[in-house]
Parts: sequence; structure tokens; C-alpha cells
Amino acid sequence: MRTWVLTIILSALPAIAQNGANSPPVTVNAAPAAAAQLLIPAGTHVPIALKQAISSKGSREGDPVYAETTFPVVGPDGRVLIPAGTYVQGRISNVKRGGHLKGKAEVLMHFTTLIYPSGYTVMLPGSIDRAPGVDKSSVKDQEGTIKSDSQAAEKVGAIATSAGSGALIGGVTNGGKGALIGAGIGGAVGTAIAMLTRGNDIKMDAGTTLEMVIQRDVPVDAVQVPANTGKSSH
Repeated sequence: MRTWVLTIILSALPAIAQNGANSPPVTVNAAPAAAAQLLIPAGTHVPIALKQAISSKGSREGDPVYAETTFPVVGPDGRVLIPAGTYVQGRISNVKRGGHLKGKAEVLMHFTTLIYPSGYTVMLPGSIDRAPGVDKSSVKDQEGTIKSDSQAAEKVGAIATSAGSGALIGGVTNGGKGALIGAGIGGAVGTAIAMLTRGNDIKMDAGTTLEMVIQRDVPVDAVQVPANTGKSSH
């Protein structure tokens, strides 16, 4: 019996080998290709508008910053990299009020996140490059610090005006000597007013326009970024 079974198996082996030789090769699926990526290059300028008010008087270090892009950012090949209506989120890094006699008000903010209309989120380092919508201020350093303009000339003028008014009053009431006394009193009053008055505060209402600059290359998933340049419905 065993010999008969072994004979059957041995006789079947050539047929099995032949069938194996004629079988089509087994195809192993290759790993899926990596998702296509776009690159937002370092130095890209992004126009944004604030979604909430910020000021050197009312804002504090660590407060969140919310903004929205106002115009599409397009790459060299014409592909949209950041559509209009993309949300931008960040934080206030430093706030300083203007001094009484010297020292300018400052606001420093950094941006950390882009949130596309689809909900796709990208981390980034961004800072302020220009502040065209902020009155009586300018961006003074590479960190993007917004500083108020100096009021030194205005305060000197206030002191001089007070001194002149005091001299006029003193001259009318007591003659030449009175004019000198009046000028001194007026000058002291002007100095006191200047010391009690702070420098210009930085005020940015909701809707204030700023220009953000992206500080390093930021890769984004092309599938998640709409290819059209249509305006957002926000």
C-alpha cells in the first residue's frame, strides 16, 4: 500500500513542476508614491488682516493673535500656495508701553500656524515685515517689532509753549523780572505735563492690514491646497 501511494506522488511531481513553470509571476504591489508636496519658500510675504484688536495698552505677552490672508500667495509656477481666506494664528511675544519722557511703545508678535479653508493645518515660523495699516509706527528690526514713532518733538514743543505762555503772563503782570519768573513757572508746568503724558500707544483695530514674512521653507501637501485662486467665503 505504501509503495503504491509513493508511486502516485512521484508520478505527479513532473506535472506539478510543469504547471508551476507556466504560472504567471506573482506581482508584489509597490509602496504608494509619496504625496506630492508644495514648498512655501523662506522669505515669502503674505498680506494679512487682524481678526481682533491689539494695542500696547490693552494686550499682554502671551495673548493669541488671529488673522486672515487677504490675497492669494502664488508660487513661481502659478500654483496657489496660500489661498485668500486662510487663517493665521500666532502669539504676542512682547508688549511695552511708551515712556513718559523717552522710550517708545512696542508690540512684537510671531505667527505659528496656517489653517487652510479645508481645515488643513501647517506649522510655520512667521513674523511681521511691514505694518502699513498701523498709524504713527513702523517695523524697526528683523524680529518684526512694531514701534511707535517718537513724540520727543511734540513734548519739547509743549514745554516751550508753556514757557512762552508763562513769560507772556509774567511780563504783563510784573514787567521784565516777572517775565523771567513766568517763563520758569511755565517751563516747569510744561515739563510736568510731558512727564505725566505717555508716548503714543500702538493701536491695531480688527481689520488692520499687516505683512507677514515666512522665515523658513514650509512644505505643504498639494492635495490639501486648492489649486484655484478664488476668494474665500469667510
